[in-house]
Amino acid sequence: MNHKADTSGVSHYPAANDATASHLITPAYLLALCSGLLGTLGIFVLLLTGLNLTDNLPPPAFSNSLCVDEKLNFLRNNPIADPNLLVIGSSVAWRHVDGAALIRHSPQLRPFNGGFCGLHANQSVYVADWLLDREPSIRQVVMIADPLDFAGCWKVPDAVFDRTDADRYVYENAAPWGYYMRYFAPRSLLRNAQTVKLQRANRIEWDPLVFNRFGDGPLEPAKDRGLFYGAPEPLDRSCFTALGTLAQRLQREGRQLLVVSTPLHPQWKAEHDPDGSFLADFDRRMHATLAPSGAQYWIPDHNWTAPPNAFVDAIHLRWSAVHSFSAALAQQLRIAEARALADSVLAGDAALLQ
Repeated sequence: MNHKADTSGVSHYPAANDATASHLITPAYLLALCSGLLGTLGIFVLLLTGLNLTDNLPPPAFSNSLCVDEKLNFLRNNPIADPNLLVIGSSVAWRHVDGAALIRHSPQLRPFNGGFCGLHANQSVYVADWLLDREPSIRQVVMIADPLDFAGCWKVPDAVFDRTDADRYVYENAAPWGYYMRYFAPRSLLRNAQTVKLQRANRIEWDPLVFNRFGDGPLEPAKDRGLFYGAPEPLDRSCFTALGTLAQRLQREGRQLLVVSTPLHPQWKAEHDPDGSFLADFDRRMHATLAPSGAQYWIPDHNWTAPPNAFVDAIHLRWSAVHSFSAALAQQLRIAEARALADSVLAGDAALLQ
């Protein structure tokens, strides 16, 4: 064996490989590595620049969902001044409220549509908490609730996006380029770049990325797409728990919450809830969730009739039907405000009698 031992018993091995190791990383290798990295970065910057110049640049992938990220991009470029009404929920909130119709029927309202597509109920609560922290002028909150969004909350994280990054991007007008690097997703970037320009121009019928000045998302396809949605998953207790935490927060802060069960296609109810037990359970859970905070619950099917051909699928209304739905919603908001005022007067009277 090619080593020597000293009297302490510690072996000394020759540094036969030191010279070899010193040749593994050479200046030329480092130069080539840096050149490759800079070259890749340069190509990426050129790609972003080219897409931007041709209006094909998607927003940074904060959530890696194009419609969510585009809504953040809209809010960044179109701030809504001093809103007093916040609309939250998934795509049914985004597409089922017409802010202009609300104002026509209740001129004091300043609506802000904070609905984001594809969210479960716990994620809508996450977004609501973020917007409430950023928009102190909000006094009323409306959640447009789809029963399908109250299933499977346990499968998805609450955080749709990083709040710190969203704050800087939306509210502090931070430069976007660093976020393209932080959320580097070349495959989705290239995929979204193929369609985003058409979506923004309302030229992809079933997936438009169009917003009015309130953040609403009009949807008016030429035809419907059948029911599209099948049987619902079981309702998830954690979805209602998340909503309950929001209701308690709003009660503490003296803000009102109205939850609206979105209209559903009669054919979907006939096929997937023929005895009404699923929706009855949903309503029961909703009442139990909201009762401790005094939040209110409206079921439009009880006193609003959808016009003929109102639905484009099982859960979404076309924009022409949203106008009358929003008028009915404005009336419910007035009723909710009157009830809240009456409750506060009664509470004040009770306190005086004690």
